[in-house]
Amino acid sequence: MRYFADLLAKLILTSSRNAKIEALVSYFCNTPDPDRGYALAAITRDLTLKNLKPSGLRALVTERVDPELFAMSYDYVGDMAETIALIWPEEPRHKSADALPGVTDFISKVESCPKCDLDKWISTWFDNASAKERWAMIKLATGGLRVGVSARLAKTALARHGGQELEEIEKIWHGLDMPYTSLFAWLDGHGDKPQIKANQTFHPMMLSNPLDSDRDFQRLDPASYDAEWKWDGIRVQLVIDNGGSNNGDRVPARIFSRSGDDISSAFPDVISDLSGNAVLDGELLIGKPTDSELGTPEAIYRDPQPFNYLQQRLNRKQAAKKHLRDLPAFVRLYDMLFDDDVDIRDLPLTVRRNRLASFLKRHDNPRLDLSETLAFDSWVALATLRNEGTDNFGHEGLMIKARDSTYIAGRPKGPWFKWKRDPCVIDTVMMYAQRGHGRRSSFYSDFTFGVWNGNEIVPVGKAYSGFTDKELQELDKWVREHTTDRFGPVRGVEKVLVVELAFDNAHDSPRHKSGVALRFPRIHRIRWDKPAAEADTLENIRSLIGRHADD
Repeated sequence: MRYFADLLAKLILTSSRNAKIEALVSYFCNTPDPDRGYALAAITRDLTLKNLKPSGLRALVTERVDPELFAMSYDYVGDMAETIALIWPEEPRHKSADALPGVTDFISKVESCPKCDLDKWISTWFDNASAKERWAMIKLATGGLRVGVSARLAKTALARHGGQELEEIEKIWHGLDMPYTSLFAWLDGHGDKPQIKANQTFHPMMLSNPLDSDRDFQRLDPASYDAEWKWDGIRVQLVIDNGGSNNGDRVPARIFSRSGDDISSAFPDVISDLSGNAVLDGELLIGKPTDSELGTPEAIYRDPQPFNYLQQRLNRKQAAKKHLRDLPAFVRLYDMLFDDDVDIRDLPLTVRRNRLASFLKRHDNPRLDLSETLAFDSWVALATLRNEGTDNFGHEGLMIKARDSTYIAGRPKGPWFKWKRDPCVIDTVMMYAQRGHGRRSSFYSDFTFGVWNGNEIVPVGKAYSGFTDKELQELDKWVREHTTDRFGPVRGVEKVLVVELAFDNAHDSPRHKSGVALRFPRIHRIRWDKPAAEADTLENIRSLIGRHADD
């Protein structure tokens, strides 16, 4: 545990990417299996322990420390793990380093012990640990381990450790199980490369970069790129393994979010009857139900509806019958990773698209269709298409992809670009403020904003990004000086500060008092000079709601 805690401290205290990689490589080299594998899983946030809850830790620490002192300390520090690690009473004379568990022993004990025994173990470990070791154990048990290392950076360190290409690790990563002993055996030169079942696991996606039209169009040749609409849904990957089965014994496909979460159970209407053998990349969207007398339940109008329709079906373990009936889902496909059992990611985009089109012709899958490519002969012509699509049809923007691009996991620079529509901007009035978490725990950084509805201001959105550190200090100072009410951690403020709020679009929302909700709101500019009377009205925001929602 001491070495794991030392690793976490190094990762937190350095902002250097190379230094983080070196620290990880050193840990992988000097730590035996399975400790290094479980540590890797914790850092990539793939490890979940269920037996030790924050509430249990809070109860333990308040047996040792005055509850009021703990509450005040937690309010100031803003992170429970750090608060407990620092405030836990220490008795240096009675400490024994041998009493601390290894990473694997800690995980095994936490997951297998009855609660009455676990509390005793936790107390013993904490008594014999330093503050950073307590913090490491708490984070290991409760999750939320954020040490400035992304999953991709951890894989980069693995590649460096084993002298392999990052792309080779990316290709097999989601088919591996903790504690990754076969992976480390391969990287250490003691075993073969792990083999995974391509059509039964998630594969990391290829991502795009934002387009700088003024700079990028000067160096890009439009003849070398394809363009398609940026659909307003969520990116998903379909894994279908029904190539040799008959209709009567099809195995349900699986559908993964872009982060690799299996969301299949929430979308049985998409996956339950898919045929073929492939791994496909596309956009999950909501269509329109057909008249039950005219079509089968599987048949829908594949006419993409606004994002808030899809939002009603997200983050659910199971799909509601009403949603299956009224909000039928489908996937608009734009790429193919595997065709049957053949990995085609190293083929050019145009070839993959042709094989995808052929796949869709061979298999009758009514909940799948192909995203069209757009005809254009210049960037000026494409800009005109973009404006028409975003203004008249509610598209989120355009995707621009090199015709010869291979499918590379991660966000390579150059092959793919996203050209999103310009954000909407409105003048709002700050209504409420709440303190943040982590390094923002001492600042009021989470804000609620409203607009005029007649003679009252009604809330339309919350934002906690878009400002600089200097602006955060200014906003925090303003909130403290203009507080009018307190509601627990929330402060009501004088409704006089105008803030420009940028957002992607607006839609109807019966859950909000104003009746509207903003998508991806963020602070655009603080208008210290503007009077609140000149802020926007609810009527103005309603005029921004896309006509596509009413089609």
